Amino acid sequence: MTPQEMIDLFQKHVDAEMAGDLEATMATVGAGPHLNHVPTMAGGVGRDGVRAFYRDHLVGKVFPPDVKMEQVSRTVGDSQVVEELFITFTHTTPIDWLLPGVAPTGRPVAMAMVVVVGFKDGKISHQHIYWDQAGVLVQVGLLDPTNLPVSGGESARKVFDPSLPARKIMPRPTLRSL
Repeated sequence: MTPQEMIDLFQKHVDAEMAGDLEATMATVGAGPHLNHVPTMAGGVGRDGVRAFYRDHLVGKVFPPDVKMEQVSRTVGDSQVVEELFITFTHTTPIDWLLPGVAPTGRPVAMAMVVVVGFKDGKISHQHIYWDQAGVLVQVGLLDPTNLPVSGGESARKVFDPSLPARKIMPRPTLRSL
């Protein structure tokens, strides 16, 4: 596939997901796909597994109504596209692939996400999706960042706006401070 064909097919795939069209989403996927949301291990293997995941957890259920997605970067290789995204939303609906078992908290979330999309025989062969799960957990109130080398939405905002200040490195603990 040409770089533009890969970009166009992935955009068609995302548009179908957002429109809630399972058949159009699956029409972009090849014969032996896999999907892995790396931090939560949500996804599927094979057409049946990917279809079931999309049907039950993603297509038409992607994000709360105020979601905003902005592209930070795109890298196109011979058989893959890598998209870096900045996403914001208010956690007003369940998002079981992102926060499994967590009821809506009503809290704002900002996250940086990387999607690695592979292509084979003119279709999507796989997606590996990465984000900072600790940062999401901090923002929804499930993880206290005190004394931990984690942050909340500021890390995602810094991806989108690199001019934001860096975090000061925490001092190394000593035996007395443990």
